[in-house]
Amino acid sequence: MDEAGFVATVAELVAGDGDLARLVDGCGVPTLWQRPAGFPSLALLILEQQVSLASAAAAYGKVVARIGAMTPAALLATTPEELRLDGVSRQKDRYLRALATAIVTGTLDLDALADLDDEAARRALVALPGVGQWTADVYLLACLGRPDLWPVGDRALQVAVAEALGLATAPSATELEALGERWRPHRSTAARLLWHGYLTRRGRVETPASLLA
Repeated sequence: MDEAGFVATVAELVAGDGDLARLVDGCGVPTLWQRPAGFPSLALLILEQQVSLASAAAAYGKVVARIGAMTPAALLATTPEELRLDGVSRQKDRYLRALATAIVTGTLDLDALADLDDEAARRALVALPGVGQWTADVYLLACLGRPDLWPVGDRALQVAVAEALGLATAPSATELEALGERWRPHRSTAARLLWHGYLTRRGRVETPASLLA
């Protein structure tokens, strides 16, 4: 999806959905949130698991400052103790090394994911330690530009949907799956709008793609 396609899809969604229309009226239309496909983006997503965007970005920046570039070989050349000093937990250290090893050994071909359908690409990713459905779905949405991804395990999206639809409580993953049907086949764009609203209401911003350059 490019910026023009995103804007057109937003217009289509807003025209048919009053809740999204009110969200856009209040928070505006974000620029198209994308990240480059590849190891750096997937490594950042692992760091973003269950922590704030800001703390994950800080840890990522420290690792890059240490190793020079976020590549599998450079990551594997570090010690766990060094990454701990950069704010990477023991668990995420294992996940990052497993990802880097899979790429170096050819077990995972990230470039080939672009040629797979959503389900096959997801299966290839979740086969890795520490890469669950949330990480796989957000990678497909943000890095591969898939148009109909709906990361039901994302807490911010759960809260954003509750706020946008006026729900008393945030929906569970199962409930969010059902709620998202109203925006199919453009659930990726709906998620982007909902995330933007969530961040805007809290005075936060998405991690800039320049961090991954």
